[in-house]
Amino acid sequence: MKHLPIVLIYSRLLIGGLLVGLHFLRVSHFAALGVGLVTLGLLTDVFDGIIARHVGVSTEKLRRLDSAVDQVFWAAVVGATWLACPGFFRQHATKLLALLVFEGLTYAVSYLKFRKEIATHSWGAKAWVLVSFAALVQLMITCDSDWLFDASFYLGVLSRLEMVAILVLLPNWTNDVPTAYHALLLRHNKPIKRHKLLNG
Repeated sequence: MKHLPIVLIYSRLLIGGLLVGLHFLRVSHFAALGVGLVTLGLLTDVFDGIIARHVGVSTEKLRRLDSAVDQVFWAAVVGATWLACPGFFRQHATKLLALLVFEGLTYAVSYLKFRKEIATHSWGAKAWVLVSFAALVQLMITCDSDWLFDASFYLGVLSRLEMVAILVLLPNWTNDVPTAYHALLLRHNKPIKRHKLLNG
């Protein structure tokens, strides 16, 4: 069981690569297979942290690895979706570019202040992943997404801004910080409560 979290983390690299590969292989029923793979990847992302905390292996190194692999996995998912539905991405290029800029901003702040990447795993970021997952599923099936994409965009911007606030408030690099309020408590040397399933 102690090795299961890292297996789940690395499995997302395989899933992401497989998703891109399936597009280039022009397999039939790509949308159905893609939705299944993205769902599987999301489940590994949910359970790797839960299991790691349950068996006592949720270390800083593991959480940093989790964040890094997440970036690669979701980049592969978006890349495969872009290859399948390029028209949607051209239509919404401005918003997608804005999301990339805000994402880059969070990493820039983290590296400038702490010389480390982000691993806050905030509640806002988790909510963004779930909404983005729903939008990507809709996009894979129909090559279109309206209010789900808009919700993903605005939640993405807000969650990135909160992550910047968390990083600014934290006196030291810390993983698993649920909200900016929790970062403020840490700044004042006050203990914070983390949800066992989300940020335990």
